[in-house]
Amino acid sequence: MEYTITGTVMQAVDIILGANEAVYTEAGGMAWMGGPVEMTTDTKGGLMKGLGRMLAGESLFMTTYTCRGNRCLVVFTPEAPGKIIPLELAAGQSVIAQRDAFMCAQEGVQLEMHFHKRLGAGFFGGEGFFLQKITGPGLAFLEIAGEVREYTLQQGQTLKIDPGHIAAFEPTVTYSIDRVKGLKNIFFSGEGLFLATLTGPGKVWLQTMPIVNLAMKIARYIPTKRS
Repeated sequence: MEYTITGTVMQAVDIILGANEAVYTEAGGMAWMGGPVEMTTDTKGGLMKGLGRMLAGESLFMTTYTCRGNRCLVVFTPEAPGKIIPLELAAGQSVIAQRDAFMCAQEGVQLEMHFHKRLGAGFFGGEGFFLQKITGPGLAFLEIAGEVREYTLQQGQTLKIDPGHIAAFEPTVTYSIDRVKGLKNIFFSGEGLFLATLTGPGKVWLQTMPIVNLAMKIARYIPTKRS
C-alpha cells in the first residue's frame, strides 16, 4: 500500500492499493475512489465492538475497501480543517487518540474504545471517559483539527495543557487533570478551572484548534431565530 497526503488546510490522503490490499474507515468516510474497488460494510468485530466504537466517536458500521485488480485508488478527506497524521504501528503498538480522530487504516489495525480510569480525567479531560485506542500492526491515519505539534517527553517530563488541545498520546504517557491554582487564575485567566498534565515517557500530539473552539467561534456569528 502506498499513500500521498496533499493539501494544507483541508488535506486529503490518496491511498494506492495493490491486488487484494484493503483499507477500512467509518461509514461515510471515503471521498472518492478509482479502479475495481470492492466495498464491504459490517460491524467489524461484532455488535459489541461496534457499540464500543460508537462511544469513542466512530460509527457502528465500518466499510472496507478491497482492491480486486492490480491497482486501485481510494481517497479520504477530513471532516474539518486540519491535518492528517500517518502512524506506522508495529504489532501490539498503540496510540490513544481523542474521540472521532480515527480516519482509516489497514486491515491489521485494531480500533477500539479506551476508557479513562481516573475520574478527574474522565469528567474534566475535554473528551469525557471514552477515547480511542488504535493498535497495530499496520498503517493508520488520524484526522486532527488545526495544526499539530508533536513532542517526545522524557521520563518524568511534563506538559500542562488545556485539555481540548490533546489530540493523541502513547500509552506510556500518564494523563491526569489538576485544578488551576489561585482564584484570579480561575476567574480571569480564561483558561478554565482545570488543566491536563501529560507526563513522559512517550510521544504526544497536540492540536492548535480544538473543533469545539471552532464551533463556538462560528456560533457567535450565526443569527438567532426570532419568533
